[in-house]
Amino acid sequence: MRVYCKECGSKGRIASRDDLSKEFAKLYCQCGDAACGHTWVANLTFSHTLSPSAQSCDRLVFDRLRDLTRAQQRELFDQLGTQLAL
Repeated sequence: MRVYCKECGSKGRIASRDDLSKEFAKLYCQCGDAACGHTWVANLTFSHTLSPSAQSCDRLVFDRLRDLTRAQQRELFDQLGTQLAL
């Protein structure tokens, strides 16, 4: 990720970050131009998902299966086995 100084337009660097949550961080930035010397804080935030993670889909399936009784799980797997055999 690149940051630029709003005062002089030079490239800046992220000196440190403060993760306030999984979806929000404060970035403490410094201008790369020594003559400028501007420092600032930028906010980095999660906006939205374009394509869901395959891991979250798998987690959803396993969580749903865990909520079923043993009998319901067996029935579901029997139905899947029948469908796969066709």
